[in-house]
Amino acid sequence: MTGAGRGRLLLPVLIFIATAAPFLPALEGEFLNWDDSVNLAANPHYRGLGWTQIQWMFTTTLMGHYIPLTWLSFGLNYALGGTRPWGYHLVNIGLHAANATLVYLIGRRLLAAAGSGGSAQSRSATPVVLASASAALLWGVHPLRVESVAWITERRDVLCGLFFLLAVLAYLRGQDPSGTLRPTWQGVSLVAFFASLLSKAAAMPLPAVLVLLDVYPLRRRALGWTRLLVEKLPYAVLAVATAAAALIALPRGTQVTSYETYGPAARLGMVVYSFLFYPLTFAVPIRLSPMYELPARVELGRWPFLAALLGFIALTAVLVLARARWPAGLAAWCYSALMVLPISGVVHAGSQLVNDRYSYLSGIGFAMLGGGVILWGLRMRGGRRISTVTGTVLAGGAALLLGVLAVATWSQAHVWRDSETLWRWAVEVDPACSLCHANLGSAIMATELGLARLDESERHLRRAIELRPDNPTPYYNLGTVLAVRRRWEEAEAALGKYRELVPASTSGMSRLGLLYLLRGRYDEAIPLLEGARGLPPTAPRPDGSARPLPRAISLVEDDLGALTLLGRALVEEGRPQEATLALERAVALAPSNVPARFWLIRAYQRGGRDDLAQAELVELRRLDPRAAEAAAVR
Repeated sequence: MTGAGRGRLLLPVLIFIATAAPFLPALEGEFLNWDDSVNLAANPHYRGLGWTQIQWMFTTTLMGHYIPLTWLSFGLNYALGGTRPWGYHLVNIGLHAANATLVYLIGRRLLAAAGSGGSAQSRSATPVVLASASAALLWGVHPLRVESVAWITERRDVLCGLFFLLAVLAYLRGQDPSGTLRPTWQGVSLVAFFASLLSKAAAMPLPAVLVLLDVYPLRRRALGWTRLLVEKLPYAVLAVATAAAALIALPRGTQVTSYETYGPAARLGMVVYSFLFYPLTFAVPIRLSPMYELPARVELGRWPFLAALLGFIALTAVLVLARARWPAGLAAWCYSALMVLPISGVVHAGSQLVNDRYSYLSGIGFAMLGGGVILWGLRMRGGRRISTVTGTVLAGGAALLLGVLAVATWSQAHVWRDSETLWRWAVEVDPACSLCHANLGSAIMATELGLARLDESERHLRRAIELRPDNPTPYYNLGTVLAVRRRWEEAEAALGKYRELVPASTSGMSRLGLLYLLRGRYDEAIPLLEGARGLPPTAPRPDGSARPLPRAISLVEDDLGALTLLGRALVEEGRPQEATLALERAVALAPSNVPARFWLIRAYQRGGRDDLAQAELVELRRLDPRAAEAAAVR
């Protein structure tokens, strides 16, 4: 192999390594109380690649998503390494680094096409290669990527991104010198597009993106609009089918935001805010947060939505007027808008106004603009190459920028290492974020092995309620904290408020049943627990005595928090035998959960089952040496 050939292979490897490096702190991360708990830590259904698991993966719409290929990747993770989080993080980082190399390969074709027609010779020119590498790294090491990479649940982003980029690369590779798309490469592109849609629906705008690429930089309009649009019909069919599936799946997993609450004017405000948010945070990525909370009211005529509307109109007008001299600017702007549009507020679900992860694919266009700036600086002008001094300054400036971004990404990756650290940061970024306070209170409660910090947990939950009294989640978590503290009446009032706000939710019924169970009111607990699980009610005992505790425990939902709370309470009441019924289920549900295993050790110790306690202690030492040290002290 020639030196040039080795160089062509070495550069993608260097891009892979340089992209992966800033995300290495994520390897120390845990499963978070931000969807990881539901999707992975306490979800037995994805664990393995047997027929039962695969059937579940291809039929579930858990949390409103149909993502069977993402579930298959999680199943493979489990088959290779169980529920240890680092393996899931490692795959996320590897997929993202692979995506950066694909951005480099795509960049070579797009930047060459923008400049001199995209011939093989122009793609191999040193300025194009260096500019494409810069674009790939600018996208790959940017702090906006941290949420998609460091959050295990967002495997769907990086896996969808892999197939999306492969679909684009195959489409570009399939162009012959006349601009005709070769059928074989179109078939490869379609298969990759279908795989991306089965990983996450975010790839839906690809047909429109390909039309945009036809206009610029491929300049294929000479083939005629009819031919170009017919060429995209197979892509459009897949996109429409996915859109329909997404609209069916979304309400099954989460509450879709009502147009009665946020009408057409509010939706317009949400859309234009989204269109501006991602370019601005790409340019100035500071104080990034896991939650940018949707305001209780969105008024188009007030800050920041009016400013977003005016800014969007002004920037769009400037780019349209400048399109003859700078078509790349308008192309990148339109690409970002196309990728953001489906999740910008037209159809909305959840508590967020925007999310960093929504920039994962939409930010590629702005990275290409950065590569274009490098290419512009490196090109020959007037028959002369730029001077050595100018080239050095340009290269040094690009390296400095990438270094600063990589350091910021390294720092941001540390924020995502555990739930408490994440939500403390979110509260610091936005002290008025109700959901951030609620999640921080929940995180403190979930990791607290004693009672010392429950005051702090309660404070954050009450602050969340103060900020947004209409938000049901803090009431649910507050009821749980108060139950741990044995403030039964207050706990019942908080859970009652939760049920009032979301009467159709079975979670409130289940948690209230758990509260009655903790209080020993089994005849009141059992009907609620049966109702929450959709079971027919059982008759009371003929002799009028209370129904047995083991029966009540068996009805508690497969919820890690509920089972751990119940087991802990029973241990503290001196009922270790019954406690193990709940805690063994909790540990089976989430083998890497420290509190569940800690309290199971306590139950075994107090029940005189020292051999089992010692076996669990060995595993706890691997998970958390400090917790194991505390558990070893009787």
